[in-house]
Amino acid sequence: MTAPQSQEMTLHLVGLGVTHSIAYSMHNHIAKSLGLPWTFYSTECSSIEELLQLARAPTTAGLVVTMPYKNSVMKHLDELDELASMIGACNNVYYKGLDKRKVCGTNTDWRGVKGCLLEKGNENERPSATSPATALIVGAGGASRAAVYALSTHLHCPTIYVLNRDDQEVADLIRDSQKLASIPTIVHVKTVEQAKELSSPYYVVGTIPDFEPKTETEVRVAAILETFLSRPEKGVLLDMCFKPRRTRMIKLGENLGWPCVEGTHIIGYQIEEQWRLWAGEECVRNLDRQGAWEALMKAAEESKAINF
Repeated sequence: MTAPQSQEMTLHLVGLGVTHSIAYSMHNHIAKSLGLPWTFYSTECSSIEELLQLARAPTTAGLVVTMPYKNSVMKHLDELDELASMIGACNNVYYKGLDKRKVCGTNTDWRGVKGCLLEKGNENERPSATSPATALIVGAGGASRAAVYALSTHLHCPTIYVLNRDDQEVADLIRDSQKLASIPTIVHVKTVEQAKELSSPYYVVGTIPDFEPKTETEVRVAAILETFLSRPEKGVLLDMCFKPRRTRMIKLGENLGWPCVEGTHIIGYQIEEQWRLWAGEECVRNLDRQGAWEALMKAAEESKAINF
């Protein structure tokens, strides 16, 4: 912790298109439960410079970084921990030191991915060290890196299929995955015909915005995804996007019999680690986890920005 507990501080979700966020209710509930005069805001940052100005403000206690800055923010921070460096994406900014604060970065997204994927599915059928399986990720941006790490290192999926419209993004993802302790085999699936030759994935993770496919490549990606989901084998599907709350991928997965987890839950599984870094080990022991989850889900239910 880098600020006195009596000092008024701010926390921010930063990125583009963040005004729909439901996280503020949960984080403000936590601050109150911990007795901290801190307030959480969703703050639009139209440039990396705006984000960094906020990160270096003395009244900022921490940031949650979202698209499109999870990769680009990394080189501007004073320090990256091993997780952020290894995963290749930073979604959480915290501080070290009091007089000369160091602006530090880590990745807590992977905890959200892991928690969500373990929510559903038959425990006896899940991939394990003795019975590994395959996973599938849609997208190859910043969020996909946390998914690759969670799947390969913690969820026993040494082979990961990636569906993405841009070849270079997948090449960059493969390059970054070489830093992981458990280096996965990443297969860029480009055609329905290729998909038909591959085994079925147990975990499916969406990491892209919920836009209707328009270009030829986007339509092809959607067709490949449906090819995999239409198979009789079902595992667990998570869409990290939650605007809208019921995305096209969630609806498709449910229609085809997949146990699905909505992206709002990603937020809840990260809270202990985020607040440990922002407020300190001692403070976070008093965190009201159940109340925080209740505040999160109440905000999700009531939000007109994500329920449409």
